[in-house]
Amino acid sequence: MNLIDIYIHEVTRRLPEKSREDIGLELRSTIEDMLPDDYTKEDVEEVLSQLGNPAVLASNYSEKPMHLIGPRYYDVYVTLLKMIIPIAATITLISLLAKYIFSYSESQSVLNVGLMIIGEGIWSILDVAVQTFFWLTFTFAIIERVENSKERDPLSISGKKWSPKDLKNVTFIPKKRAISNVFVFGMLFWTAIWATVYFNADKLVGIYTKGENGLQFVIPAFNQTVLNSYWPLIILSVGLEIALALFMLLKKQWTKNIALLNVLKEVVGTISVIIIVMNVAIFNQEFLTYMGHLFKLDGMKVVGFIQWITIILYPIFAVWNCIDGFLKTKKV
Repeated sequence: MNLIDIYIHEVTRRLPEKSREDIGLELRSTIEDMLPDDYTKEDVEEVLSQLGNPAVLASNYSEKPMHLIGPRYYDVYVTLLKMIIPIAATITLISLLAKYIFSYSESQSVLNVGLMIIGEGIWSILDVAVQTFFWLTFTFAIIERVENSKERDPLSISGKKWSPKDLKNVTFIPKKRAISNVFVFGMLFWTAIWATVYFNADKLVGIYTKGENGLQFVIPAFNQTVLNSYWPLIILSVGLEIALALFMLLKKQWTKNIALLNVLKEVVGTISVIIIVMNVAIFNQEFLTYMGHLFKLDGMKVVGFIQWITIILYPIFAVWNCIDGFLKTKKV
């Protein structure tokens, strides 16, 4: 990307999406009119210097003035807010994952556990977001009021006055290749759920019957001792999913390295699932007997059906996820 394209992107990304294209075309036309026929890099920098800081130009185009903190610190404030909240929320989700993996009350039903994970996850993210917003806003409000400098030009994230050279440090992220924070949080939340269920499968997964106090867990589907024996594979899979999520949070877009890490995660996950499900000992015999009577089949046929469905479908979804990751790296 050249400096003109990056400058236009830096202006339009701060505007409502519906007006970005029109203002981008108008701004490009203005820049081209200001440049000589055979312009050089120095000519471009001079024109961009005349146009000024992209944040200020964006505020001139925007219908909503930047008055929350003030023009001088507003852009730095918003940038830090967008940077810190996802990091804080990620740490919160990882802590939640660890909590539910290593602690579980046998008196709780699967419904209660599910609601606890979802409820506490949402509440924790909201809490950390509000806390971050409050303290960062409070800090910037104080800084702005105690500063004695007469200079009112907006600062860049480096704390210095903006110049066209700042554009060289900007990473342009195409919309179709971007990775949203919501997507990353969804990944971490799903990891927390399935890991918690795996290490407590004998209390959560199985046959439920309707009792006086609602659903009652009567027959576990799995042998937890056998499942726990595969803990190194599960911890490796969880670690790769967390690493991939953090890498995505850092890069903000699909890259070749992220696609490769995604492939590694899918390969390890697929191999782990197949190894585990092919061990007949993971299934509780009482559960197989119950399912056999329910479907009028031999218990081992039920196991075989589960194994074949897993061996066929899981790799298909894994391969598609890998291909989709590489396709996203090529989108513009």
